[in-house]
Amino acid sequence: MSDQPQDEQGAVEAFLSRRHFLKRGWLALGALACLQVLWMGVDILRPRKRRQATMDDDTLVIAGPVDRFAPGSVTAFPSAKFYLTRLDNGGFLALSRTCTHLGCTVPWVDDEQRFACPCHASVFDITGEVLAPPADRALDHYAVRIENGIVKVDMSETLRRRRYKSTQVVMP
Repeated sequence: MSDQPQDEQGAVEAFLSRRHFLKRGWLALGALACLQVLWMGVDILRPRKRRQATMDDDTLVIAGPVDRFAPGSVTAFPSAKFYLTRLDNGGFLALSRTCTHLGCTVPWVDDEQRFACPCHASVFDITGEVLAPPADRALDHYAVRIENGIVKVDMSETLRRRRYKSTQVVMP
């Protein structure tokens, strides 16, 4: 009978060591999960570094000579995601293709002479001004410059605006 208590004691020690091993394993996994959550929180809250735009980053799009664009026309640049509009007075505007309501791509409807959003029916005129809601502000635009008769659009910064202003138009 003296052998039986030792066997029970060995079983109890083996059970306790297994229990401690599993407990430590779960604690390690819990600590790892907490570190991952902390890492994600820091990554989300950390401000992003602004990318320094240079002309080497393909931010300057050469649209072409001024004479290529007829007054009252809209020319799409799908790869650069903007429309170059030439107003009836001869001035140029580079408008974003993104609707200011929810970000859908806004096509130019040539027959109706307007931009019509297919998602929520916002309508914009050739200057990007809102004609019909739900969009509450004009289409964003990009800086345009004309050098030696060549139209160039600076894509480094999207210029937000509430309304169209004649000062946004670049004359040749």
